[in-house]
Amino acid sequence: MQIREPEPSQLQVSGVVIFYIVAALVMVFVNKAVLNNTPDLPFTFLFIQCFIAVLLLRLLALVNNTSLRRVNPIEWELPMFNRGAMINLFPYFAVGISGLIFNTLCLTNVDASFFQIARGLALPLTIAVNAVHTRIRPRPQVVFAAFIVTCGFFIGTAPTFIRRSSTLSQESAIALFYGSMSSLLLAVHAVLKKSALGHVGNSVITLSYYGNMCSTTMLFACTILHGELGVLHNRYHNPNMNWTPFLVGSAVTGFFGFLLGIANSLSVKVTSPVTHMFSSAAKGVIQTLLGVWVFSDVITPPRFYSISTIIGGTVYYTYIQTSKPKKPFPRNDLEKQAIPEKN
Repeated sequence: MQIREPEPSQLQVSGVVIFYIVAALVMVFVNKAVLNNTPDLPFTFLFIQCFIAVLLLRLLALVNNTSLRRVNPIEWELPMFNRGAMINLFPYFAVGISGLIFNTLCLTNVDASFFQIARGLALPLTIAVNAVHTRIRPRPQVVFAAFIVTCGFFIGTAPTFIRRSSTLSQESAIALFYGSMSSLLLAVHAVLKKSALGHVGNSVITLSYYGNMCSTTMLFACTILHGELGVLHNRYHNPNMNWTPFLVGSAVTGFFGFLLGIANSLSVKVTSPVTHMFSSAAKGVIQTLLGVWVFSDVITPPRFYSISTIIGGTVYYTYIQTSKPKKPFPRNDLEKQAIPEKN
């Protein structure tokens, strides 16, 4: 027997999606600012982010053991170590940290337009991975909506992707590799998230805690292998080094990374992996518009057509998702609580 959880309300879904988009936007802009200032410390930067998230989660658990728990909106305690759960969750964590690394390398080595390609490729890949994982063929309308959104991203990035000589630049080749790997791993990670939640009692905070603990360990090893301890030593002894952007940026992204980890899981939990990716697409549009306002970026005609196409595809997807008929609920009280599992 499978217990049916109550369906989230439209207000809850909207709140989670907005929460995810705001946290993700802050992460992208602050990450880019810090990486521009210290491009030779990407893994150290990520390590500090995850370490701060672990500290905040432990602080949250500590608050629940004090008198402040009365005003704390989230009740959570540190989970006991479960070897079986960790073994089952390892593939999910490995995919997540790998995707985070490729995502950061893409953001570090290429400009914002190529970073948008990663978000565009994630849409069709998520649909494909989700179809393989669930063995359910996606509806043609969903595939078409994903195609529209993906075309929107490529319309905006294609003019800078290939040179006039029709040869692929080195920067474009790096972007293609990092972006493709980030997209694939992001898609697999989103699809695996719902099953991963089942191993931690459906607790998004517990999953975030385990994930950040695992990421902190793996990123520390990456920091050593990438030779960043030597870079830190040289920067520390450089009298002209300004640590303010790095330290402030690490603190801000650590806090919002903590929020984003919860927002990511909530977004997939109350919607679906595919809907989560369309939220990412909408975030990309807002990110472009904020770039014009914050960094005085210029919207070229391809960028304008790109934004229009992405919005059109997202609106179309929203329409087909809200207009599809819902399955009727059982009327019997016992049937309302449990539904027989299909063989």
